[in-house]
Amino acid sequence: MPFWFFYLFAGLIGACLGSFLNVCIQRLPFGESIVWPPSHCRRCDHRLSWWENIPLLSYLALRGKCRQCKGGISPQYFIVEAISTIFSLVCWAYFQDVKLYFAYYVLFIAPLIVVTFIDLEHRIIPNSISLPGIAVGFGVHMLHMGKGQLLSAAIDSGIGVLVGGGFLFAVAFLYEKLRKQEGLGGGDVKLAAMLGAFFGWRAVIFILLTASVLGSVIGIALMIVYRKNMKFAIPFGPFLASAGIIYLFAGAQFIGWYLSLIFPR
Repeated sequence: MPFWFFYLFAGLIGACLGSFLNVCIQRLPFGESIVWPPSHCRRCDHRLSWWENIPLLSYLALRGKCRQCKGGISPQYFIVEAISTIFSLVCWAYFQDVKLYFAYYVLFIAPLIVVTFIDLEHRIIPNSISLPGIAVGFGVHMLHMGKGQLLSAAIDSGIGVLVGGGFLFAVAFLYEKLRKQEGLGGGDVKLAAMLGAFFGWRAVIFILLTASVLGSVIGIALMIVYRKNMKFAIPFGPFLASAGIIYLFAGAQFIGWYLSLIFPR
């Protein structure tokens, strides 16, 4: 098949899955079913027809408004579908392998998109994503390592779960004891454990450090812009998710570069 066919396929998968991710983002925080009822306007309950539910295109065709009540549709719908499509294309371009593409895009990146948008709005990370994600992470890590290294991959994932989740649990526990208020939620701990399962203990150390740097830099920038003090709270989940994706595509290069600075040849 021509090479462009796979990119077209990846783009379509990304856009369609992005539409489903929007459903998850809207419904999971309220404990609603992601299967029923079908897609509808949350203002007037107008059930969307097929042509109103085409990823990316329908939002543009409807000009961001419900056809029935003319109420505004959040740009988040279009943004999530666009992000999902872009990551789908990037993931295929990076792996060029059907199994690894589905493993890392569908089972890793897509859930992290949901986590990011839910945590930004509701300050929660659903257990329905992070806990199954730990089990899935074991399988994906073993798939990537290959048949000859299944045991070592499983051990690496197990230690990754303990290091990722355990470190953030210790930080959250100490912060709450010292400051008498919650710093990190349990959702962050479980998400870090999920990332450890996907990549192992060495990688999760890099992910935690990268997430902390991103959180510090962006947090300080937001405090300056909005003139907030040090008590200004921002969710940590999006930074963990971003750091996990950074590691997926560039972690080995970053670690190699850093080690070359410490141990030059």
